[in-house]
Amino acid sequence: MHYRDAVFLEDLCPKLRVRRWRKSLHTFTGKSCLYCGNPSESIDHILPRSRGGLSITENCVPACLSCNGQKSDADAFEWYRSQRFYDPRRAMAIRAWMNGDLSLALRLLEWAEPTPINQKRADKNWCFEAA
Repeated sequence: MHYRDAVFLEDLCPKLRVRRWRKSLHTFTGKSCLYCGNPSESIDHILPRSRGGLSITENCVPACLSCNGQKSDADAFEWYRSQRFYDPRRAMAIRAWMNGDLSLALRLLEWAEPTPINQKRADKNWCFEAA
């Protein structure tokens, strides 16, 4: 049997493909909202579907329910600039995601969320000695 002759479960059930795609978007970002960094619970369209946005990877980002609801059908960049949690590194990550450069977007997100100082010290087994 050749690969081209096989029938895949995804071909029989398109919803399974969509579920896997949505799940993969969340795993790309470590299940965090692309806008604020909180845990992501939904998928947001950067260019809203009401304005002609498509449901493709470059236009869909993981978002928390709060950000997704507040943004609604507004322009993502105008809305994001007006938020108190605005971070230019995250804005650059959103732009890179839109342009299809997911690896750059993920590097920018890592830069925007450095590991906490206490966690770094615990990882390196810091020891304080009396002078």
